[in-house]
Parts: sequence; structure tokens; C-alpha cells
Amino acid sequence: MSLIGLREAGEHAHRILGAVREGSRGANSDEVMANSWTRCLKQHRLHPDRPHSPAVVAAAELAERQARLTDVIDCARYEMASLYQQLADAESAVVLTDTDGVILHLVSSPAFAEAVTPLGFHVGAVWSEAEAGTNGMGTCLVAAAPIAVRREDHFFTRLTSLTCSAVPVFDPQGRMTAVLDVTSRSGLQQQHSLVLLGMTAQMIENRLLELRHPQAHVLHFHSRPEFVYTLHEGRLALDAEGGILAGNRSALFQLGLGSVAELRTRCLSDLFQTRLDEIVQRSLRSAFHPVVSYGAQGASRFFVVARPSASAAQADALPGPLNAVRARTPAPRSEPRREAAASVPAAAADFGDPRLYSELKRARRAIARDIPVLLYGETGSGKEVFACALHDASPKAGGAFVAINCASLPESLIEAELFGYRAGAFTGAQRSGRRGKILEADRGTLFLDEIGDMPLALQARLLRVLDERKVTPLGAEETLDVQFQLISASHHDLVRAVAEGRFREDLYYRLAGFEVALPPLRERSDKRALIERLLAREASAGIHLGNDSGDAPRLSAGAQTLLEQHPWPGNVRQLRHALRTALALADGEGMIGVEHLPSLSEAPRVLAMPSTVRSSAASATTSPTPNADNASPALPRLGPLQAKEREVLLQLLEQHRWNVSNVAKALDVSRNTLYRKLHKLHIALSHPDAPNGAAKATRA
Repeated sequence: MSLIGLREAGEHAHRILGAVREGSRGANSDEVMANSWTRCLKQHRLHPDRPHSPAVVAAAELAERQARLTDVIDCARYEMASLYQQLADAESAVVLTDTDGVILHLVSSPAFAEAVTPLGFHVGAVWSEAEAGTNGMGTCLVAAAPIAVRREDHFFTRLTSLTCSAVPVFDPQGRMTAVLDVTSRSGLQQQHSLVLLGMTAQMIENRLLELRHPQAHVLHFHSRPEFVYTLHEGRLALDAEGGILAGNRSALFQLGLGSVAELRTRCLSDLFQTRLDEIVQRSLRSAFHPVVSYGAQGASRFFVVARPSASAAQADALPGPLNAVRARTPAPRSEPRREAAASVPAAAADFGDPRLYSELKRARRAIARDIPVLLYGETGSGKEVFACALHDASPKAGGAFVAINCASLPESLIEAELFGYRAGAFTGAQRSGRRGKILEADRGTLFLDEIGDMPLALQARLLRVLDERKVTPLGAEETLDVQFQLISASHHDLVRAVAEGRFREDLYYRLAGFEVALPPLRERSDKRALIERLLAREASAGIHLGNDSGDAPRLSAGAQTLLEQHPWPGNVRQLRHALRTALALADGEGMIGVEHLPSLSEAPRVLAMPSTVRSSAASATTSPTPNADNASPALPRLGPLQAKEREVLLQLLEQHRWNVSNVAKALDVSRNTLYRKLHKLHIALSHPDAPNGAAKATRA
């Protein structure tokens, strides 16, 4: 070690010893770190400068520990890989430990893993405080709470090049079962890392709840309907009598309970004004859209969805939220399930639009002859519903319908999702490997949604699969034969994308065997019938209480006209949400009026204005306003982790009054780094060159 290194090491040890001697108030460190240092010195008899590597458990013991938490590791694998890709930091690792601090699973680049192995950072090492001093994993275990340990906060001098963030992972009974950690050699502030880690831990916990209770009825609920099927929802596992078996942390928070143990003393009727069989039937009738239920005391209103248990129905065939990647398999000896049509109401041929009906008939003839079909349509116009209708009428209707949204998957994961991988293909891969979505679609239908957003590098490999009908999983040498019918969809003009070099011409011609242009809602001739059908569907779902006569609310003449004349840039999806909101606002009334459609009063007129009027209106104001890019409804899709990171950055910007310099200081990054992050997350700044770095934007 150089003289400078020795001096820095001595200063680090002196700071820790001084903090312990004087107490946390006498040191430039927070109380949590000072308490941890005290434990390391007095309880564990460690010294900051004394060479000490964490203990490593024997291979047999490691295998036993991993086997004991097999379900936790299985639930965590994909989420950890997704988090690693989201962090986009080659100098970092995502780590899972058990409650003794033993590293059970690790996702990192080979280079970083090799670099930190001499520090004892590898699978099988014990990173409890007793072995590794103050560190993210060990100190999180003691605190049982999220924690960030940044460089000099580490007890051992040899670990001060690392920055760690860690959060606890709880099992469905509310006990800590693991710790999830991000360790990096980057000096960046860990505020957003803790948020992303917390979200990932919630995903793991939710997966674990259903995995450990496969025969349970699962109840999803929240006080706001848009949060059902999200990370923020409460989730309960119920037995056949409505007794509560387990729940997640959001359920405890929303119900005002302190622990899962307390929750398990209750049954469903103790918490909600409903019975299990009643809420399951209402959920089935509503196509698994949230229905209203009230708290047992009547003071709280919740939006609830209940799924039958696996013993009562095929759990994997039940409709749920429209996920980025979803496989659909029909039940044996029964009609194919239609959960896509249920999740997105208004199937193509239901309401008599001649154009839709004609296109569906022609597309069915094409798909029957194994001709690939390419769907064009605006967002929300029903492309997936149309694709499901084609599948159900095709020769391969008995196979799986596998839908992949090419726009919502991280670029680095698309290849693994499409083609699969063999065991050990990359760090963090499942031990047994994974079948890709193309293999899952064998003898069925592969639906590639938003194909125009697929990266160019991957387009070439997809083209080869489509030509040869053979798949080679990542890390494998053998090829596997596969047969499927292909349906693709895009809201982009692929011909223009080809001309601009953003899409391969040969792939376009391979996909566009038969092209279908789905009309937007504003051009459909069956708009009135569609509105009536959706209103009846939302009303029967229990979103409102209805009037005294028990009839669903009717539309006033003004509301009917407003709905029929609205341009509907969000198409059927936007219409459904507008009707749902109207039913909620008209709760208990017999008539839905214009006043119950507030979202259609102002924004539609702005959207419908001619471009010249919009230009005049824009030039008439000189006050500093948010950049229009942030207010645009066409914000590119973000994954759940990116969306949360965007939300955190927006909160920080608002907290610092949109002063980019201050936000950069708070995050301990350069302004250029922050600008790159803002650009990546589509946060536009109106005045990036304003004095003092002032800027402003709004949430998209």
C-alpha cells in the first residue's frame, strides 16, 4: 500500500474509533452507522484496519441453504436480472442473502464479479456484521429496514471502495426471509437505488405469496381502481371459507393492521362487507376488472378483484392485468378461453362495424393458410383483441396464444425472452434454463405487439427464425424445430421506418403477408352501440351502486352527444376509463350527465383544435410553461422500474424547485449525468439554460 493509502486507511480507522468513543453526536456520521460501528468494535471485536475476510460456508451447507429458500430464489431470479439491467451499471451486482447474511444468488458482470472476489464478495460468503463489519447486507439484517452504506460508512477500510443499498424481503407470514442488495463501486447517491430495490422486493414478495399458497383464493384490492394489479395493491391469500392465510405489506397498510399475525386472526367478512363466493362471482362477471366493496365499518371504499383457487379453476388460464409478456392456454375439452377479449372489451366483430367485420373475415382466410398477418392501429384500438379473434378461428386455436409486447421489455432481455436460454448461459440465469416465448407458441400463435420497437440487431435473428422455423436458445448449440402462426402489430408506419433505416426491409416483407388497418374509435360506425355495451359492462362490474330502482345509470342527451363526438385519441381504452369515471361520479344517481365526464370537457377541445389554432394559442403566452413533451399523452412506454425511477426524479426536481444543479448535488452526480438520465426517462426541461440551472417540467 502506498503512503497515501496508508494515511487514508489510518484516517478512516481514526474516524470510526473517534465516533465510537465520542458517541454518534460527536462524529460526522448518522446514528445508525455509529451504532453499527459500536457493535463491530465492542460486540464482534473487529478493527477497521485489521485484515479480515468474510467466512465462506462449505459447498454442502450452501446447497442446503439454497434448497431451504428455493422458492424465494426462484421468485427473485428474474426480478434481480431485470433490476440489474435497469441499473445499467457494469460496476455493480444485485445480491440475495439469507437471514444469516450468506450470499445465495448474485447477478453481475463477470468482470465485476472477478474484481470483488478478493474482498470475499461471492456466492457462499457470509456478509453479516460479525463477519464483514458495517455493510449493506449485514446492517440491513440488524436494522430490519432499508439502508444505504456508502463508501466510508463501511467499517473495514478495505471495503470503502464499495457503495451498498439493501432492503429486507418478507415472507407471506411477515417474517424476514432474505435481504436484497445492490453493491457497486460507483460513488452515486443511493436514493433511487433504494426505491428500485424496494419495488423489486415487493415484486418478489407478491410472487412468493402466491407460490406458497397455490390453492388459495387471491384477493387484490386498493382504495383507487387504477392501483389494482400494480405494486401498490393489497394482496391477500384466502382459504375456501374466507379465512386469511397471508397478506402483503400493502394490505397491512391499507387495512390499518400492524402484522400478518394480526391479519391471520381475521376472515374476509371481518374486513370487507362481502363474502368470498360473492366477490369471486362479481369478479368473474366483471371480466376481472375491479369491483367496489366497502370496509366492514363502512368508512372505507375499496376496489377489489378475487380470483378462484387453482382447485376451482385453471389459474394460468384466468384473465388478469395485461402483462408485457403473457401466454394463454385453453382448458382441456372446453372452448378456448378469451381473456384478452375480456380484459379489453369490445371484440372486433361484436358491434357491427362493417369495416371491422370485413377485415376480420379476410384475415381469417389468410391465417387459415398460414399467411402472417400484420395489424396497424392506434394505441388502444384493439389490436390484441383482434389477434385473439384470429387465433380462436384459426387451425391452431387448440394451441397457446403467446403475446409479447416488444416495446415494454428491456432490450437486453428480449433475446432471452424470445429464444430462451440453457442453464448457466449467463450470470443470474435459472439453473434449469428457460424456454423462450417462441417455443411456448409451438403449434399455436405468436403475437408480436409493437414490433416496430424491436431493436435492429434482434430483427435479423427473428427473420432467420421466421424463415427456418428453428430456434437456438442462448448458450446452446442444438436447434429446435418450431411451428406457429404469426401475427404482428404496430402503431408505427413500418414502411416509413424501413425508408428511414429503423426497420429491416426483408423482415417487413416477411411479416406483412396480409395487412389489416384497424379503424380508430372516432371512425367506427358502431360507436353508439359500443358505448352502450361498455356502459352496461362497467355498470354490471359493480363500479357504482346504481339508483334506487336498481337500474344502471343512463346517459343524458348531452353526455351521449359528447361521447359520440369526442375524438378519442386513446380509443377504446380511453372510452372505458371515461365511462368508469362517470359511473363513479354519478354513484347513486339515475342519469350520467356532461358534468360526470370532466376529462372530456377541456383536453379534447385542445386536442381537436386545428394546428394553426394551436400554434396561435401557443404563441400567445410568454410565461415559462412546462415543455409540451412532458405533457404529451404519447410518452414512450417505460418498464415498472423505469416508471418508478422517473417518479422519484420528478419528486426530487419538484423538491428542489426544478434547480438541476441542486438535484445533481443531492444525487452526487454531475449535471451531464443527470441530463442523460432525464433524457432516458423522457423528462423534458423547458429552460435548461435558465439562470442557476432553473428548469421546469410536468408529469406525463
